[in-house]
Amino acid sequence: MMNDANQISKQTKLFGYIGEYAGVSRFSAILNKKFKENGDDTMMIPMNIREDDLYFTVSNMKESHVNGAVISSEYVTKVLDLLDNSNSMVKRSGMCDIIYKEGKTLRGDIFSVRVLTEHLKDMAVSKVAIIGTNHYAKAFSFLACGFNVSYFNDSLEELMAFTEEVELANADINRIAFGMEVDFSDFDLVMDFSNMDLLSMISKLPSFSLDMKNKKQFSALRNRAEELEANYVSYDDLLEKLTLKAYQEIKKFK
Repeated sequence: MMNDANQISKQTKLFGYIGEYAGVSRFSAILNKKFKENGDDTMMIPMNIREDDLYFTVSNMKESHVNGAVISSEYVTKVLDLLDNSNSMVKRSGMCDIIYKEGKTLRGDIFSVRVLTEHLKDMAVSKVAIIGTNHYAKAFSFLACGFNVSYFNDSLEELMAFTEEVELANADINRIAFGMEVDFSDFDLVMDFSNMDLLSMISKLPSFSLDMKNKKQFSALRNRAEELEANYVSYDDLLEKLTLKAYQEIKKFK
């Protein structure tokens, strides 16, 4: 679906959805349906891009008819060097999931983590456990007001450096490693933002387990949730809310 005539005209505002498996994701289809329902002459094009071609694709947006792009979760850390401008959250977290072309420059922003925090509030989540210290953990920490967050990592030194970097005073930090038994049942939610391949040390999970991996990406948390017969939420499970937020952000862009 495109505009009302299902055609691209010279006036059609084009955005890309860039990911390794963008064509498989429903992201573009859901967003294009919203554009059509609201009479917007805007279209999102799924762009299957291998990592080797990412630099070329994004850098050439400056000379293309594409007005910007949503970046799938596997590439959110890999586009930073291609940005001419970005807000403080992009700079401090080290991730960018939406790019706007402004003249001959590219500006980066983050929208998915805002969707995540709003989703957790809708779920009435209060007590949150975060595993890992990656870019999603950093971005979430900047927006975590109202949540009671505990942090877990295999390296306490790395975790202490993380809490300093995101300016968390008196943070509840904990070690999680093989050979330990970790019970998360007292939490409302656990989010895995680590690079751990196995989470077999987790003996119990809370009501909800979540990471920002799409279904094509490997997820240690998904595997452990299946083993423990616990609920798991992926990036793809948030598509309705993610596409609504992307729609609102694109509508604001002139």
